[in-house]
Amino acid sequence: MTQALPKPITFAKFLEWKPEAGRYELHDGTIIEMQPTGEHEEVKGFLATKLTVEFKRLNLPYFILKQALVKPLEKESGYLPDVLILNRVNLAVEPLWKKSSTVTQGASIPLVIEVVSTNWRDDYLLKVADYEEIGVPEYWIVDYLGLGGRRFIGNPKQPTISVYSMVEGEYQVSQFRGADRIESPTFPELNLTAEQIFRIGATE
Repeated sequence: MTQALPKPITFAKFLEWKPEAGRYELHDGTIIEMQPTGEHEEVKGFLATKLTVEFKRLNLPYFILKQALVKPLEKESGYLPDVLILNRVNLAVEPLWKKSSTVTQGASIPLVIEVVSTNWRDDYLLKVADYEEIGVPEYWIVDYLGLGGRRFIGNPKQPTISVYSMVEGEYQVSQFRGADRIESPTFPELNLTAEQIFRIGATE
């Protein structure tokens, strides 16, 4: 799924290097090339569409960008989430926004979603910790193939959506499978089940 380039670099150097084409992240100074599958992209597109309809319905100052980065302030890292909802109101105080389409504050990110691929440890371990530290209020891990570790999605493994919600500075996780309606603190009226999402990623 990912291809690493070995030489550690700073986030500033990563921004200089990053080509316009392709999807790349920086993990503690190491460049990671993301190569999503077609099914992965279908799930991502479906979620982006559903959530866009919802925040437009609520007349919220939100939007979604394909290439914006999320940077933990104290690390030489930058993530390119599968779905990144941004709050336009807070971007005025984001130091890296205008020059590099990069956000560093939880107040700028109402909700972020990672669709799990073979590098599932990044989503369940690395990004959970960093999004929590940044203060992102809500983080979804959409594991439509049931690839994550058993300690995260149970045994036997099965497709699972994990919703991490910020409560008193720490994430608490709720999980949804099958016909479960996803409970989103950001979008409490969202009418979407786990099954609907998994159906999009199912191989015909």
